[in-house]
Amino acid sequence: MLERILLCAGYRVGLYTSPHLIDYNERVRIDGVPVAGAALCAAFARVEAARGATPLTYFEFGTLAAWVAFAEAGVDVLILEVGLGGRLDAVNAFDADCAVVASIDLDHMEFLGETREAIGFEKAGIFRAGRPAIVGDAQPPHSLLEYAASIGADLQVLGRDFGYLTEPGQWTWWGRRGRRGGLAHPALRGAIQLANASTAISALDALAARLPVSMQDIRRGLSEVELPGRFQVLPGRPTLVLDVAHNPQAAGVLADNLGCMAFHPETWGVFGMLADKDAAGVAARLKGRVDHWLLADLPGPRGMRAEALARVLADQGLTVEGCFASPAECYRAARERAGEDDRIAAFGSFLTVAGVLQAISDERKRSTT
Repeated sequence: MLERILLCAGYRVGLYTSPHLIDYNERVRIDGVPVAGAALCAAFARVEAARGATPLTYFEFGTLAAWVAFAEAGVDVLILEVGLGGRLDAVNAFDADCAVVASIDLDHMEFLGETREAIGFEKAGIFRAGRPAIVGDAQPPHSLLEYAASIGADLQVLGRDFGYLTEPGQWTWWGRRGRRGGLAHPALRGAIQLANASTAISALDALAARLPVSMQDIRRGLSEVELPGRFQVLPGRPTLVLDVAHNPQAAGVLADNLGCMAFHPETWGVFGMLADKDAAGVAARLKGRVDHWLLADLPGPRGMRAEALARVLADQGLTVEGCFASPAECYRAARERAGEDDRIAAFGSFLTVAGVLQAISDERKRSTT
């Protein structure tokens, strides 16, 4: 949302996100377009030449290369997504003019701690003294609030310092500097997007003196925003929903969004997860929304085998109707079994969604040759 609004305002924008779905280049975007392979390779070469004997992780290497690419392009604004946590993440090497924590829930617990309090402290590590710290979680952990106070960050919390009011067909944002009404709902689906949009607008409002945007820019940006794999509904029959939800919180949002869709007689789940994620928690949140469970092996050392995932679902009292060697095979099986008016929901991991997207791309290529 930040990227699209700022682009509508005429700024040159660099965006760094992770992970990617299909191509690594998706992680590094300039003016809404993935950076070309040649530019990325040149950036990686510069990092390699500069690091000397300093070892770098995959993510550290990529973060530095993205920074090189942005510097070469001379962008006006950088939006850097933290990879994991915040305090010790590679992105935190850079001083942000504004820090945003969208939400706090249980994920990456082996690194960040087993409670929201522990995770909140790690995320608060991106805050800076005297600078805006925007929190899109209406009930942030005390650890985050205490850390912000201890360093003197300019903390703004959803529901306390900014928020939104829903109205028929539109909504209103409110914050420290007043209200902005008559806003169209974001192009991204789901009720959670009003909280996300409010958080984005509050971050821009906090930097308005240095980075002004108009109401027209905000309206247009929210109406044009796209985000593949986040409750992405593809046209056709049966309906296909793609969502990278890989923790219970995200699965709960997906369940709510599925419940708000038009009626479908049956929902077929294409489900694959990494072994270090809370598969039981995800399945529990989607219990009442998925009628038929089809499971996929995920690749790599972290990928969970479908048979292992089936045992997790059995413990939840769920019946599995098939295990497949890949998300692509799982998706094709769902297509064969689903009725025209049914719905297929592919979820559980970026790898699950990527595999389905690749299968769709392969089908389109075969149909045109």
